Amino acid sequence: MLISAQQSLIIIAIIALGTFLTRALPFLLFPSHRATPPFILYLGNVIPFAAIAMLVVYCLKNVSLLAAPYGLPEGIAIAFIVVIHLWKKNVLLSIGGGTVLYMALVQFVFV
Repeated sequence: MLISAQQSLIIIAIIALGTFLTRALPFLLFPSHRATPPFILYLGNVIPFAAIAMLVVYCLKNVSLLAAPYGLPEGIAIAFIVVIHLWKKNVLLSIGGGTVLYMALVQFVFV
């Protein structure tokens, strides 16, 4: 489906407006001279952990423990991530190292 130049500009303007509003709305709702509401502070503390948990569940949703390789690459990578993170306490190293190890396992070991 082809769209005209006018339709393209309208779409771009709507997307730009939506992006601007999502960036500006927190500053309008919570000005710097007022205290941040306790519920927003609570969300700021809880959402990062919930997002990580949701990502872990999403990544492991198709892992079958009843068929080869029985979730071994995922389990090894998760154990590696936990150990590296407890040892170095570096999030980027944990994520990057775990990703590289997992990809190496599924490409070369558990073929």
